[in-house]
Amino acid sequence: MQPIHTKKVESTIYTDPAAAKDLGEGSRVNGKDWKIKKDAFRIKRLGVKNTWAKKEEQRIKEQATKDKLREMKEEKESERKSRIEAIKKKKEAQTEKERYERIAAKMHAKKVERLRKKEKRNKLLKER
Repeated sequence: MQPIHTKKVESTIYTDPAAAKDLGEGSRVNGKDWKIKKDAFRIKRLGVKNTWAKKEEQRIKEQATKDKLREMKEEKESERKSRIEAIKKKKEAQTEKERYERIAAKMHAKKVERLRKKEKRNKLLKER
């Protein structure tokens, strides 16, 4: 796509304020005849530097980069969550094991106590 150029205006863009005035033009409406005369500002060429295809290609590259970054962040976050989950499971298993050991010790003590009582009864019965 070729940039569109506007017609070049051939005029005195800047004139010397000390130079003689053209009487055909008359004086300025605002009365500032000592100012430099300027023509209206016109755009010489369009500001489009990149073609649409280049912009689209750039957008696609940026989107791919963003997707890759997002994927890497999600992967990192999932690894972190899995480590946290493994630590939690390990702690739960350890507390459960300790609880079972306490219960087993208590049950063992009760069983030993029952056996002692039973032995005492049997001993008393045998002595009769």
